Amino acid sequence: VLVNCLYFGEIYFLHLMEAVFEEEYAALENKVKRSVYIDNLSPLVKESVIKAALDQFGNVIQNADEARTIISEIRNSPFMISGMPRPVRARPAVVEMFDDRPRKPDRMIMCYWLKSNEPDFEVATKMKRTVRKHVKEANFLLKRQLEEEEQLAKEQ
Repeated sequence: VLVNCLYFGEIYFLHLMEAVFEEEYAALENKVKRSVYIDNLSPLVKESVIKAALDQFGNVIQNADEARTIISEIRNSPFMISGMPRPVRARPAVVEMFDDRPRKPDRMIMCYWLKSNEPDFEVATKMKRTVRKHVKEANFLLKRQLEEEEQLAKEQ
């Protein structure tokens, strides 16, 4: 009887966890609808500066309609930061852009070790190398961008 109670307790716990994941994911989807991805901004720009720049279009984004309006406004007119126009691009955000996103409901991630004689071993090794290469390239580009901005600041 005790084993059955524990077993049913685990199932009940899993259903509670699924409900929590569904709520968290629904909240994230709502957040994504209200979010705008702004590209070509310096990594040195602070959140308060961006909010002040977005205030030229009205309140900082409260709903999906305002997000769409801001995207079209940025495409049609210059995006001003501290009185200077910036060549930025805007597009709607997607779920994958958020690092703190919860897992999708009904999705289970399974991890296991591959042996070197398995057919997927080469694919996994190649993917691992590619990810490491992309991380190095992204770090190099970020470092280069910061150096160029510092040099530009010295020249001005």
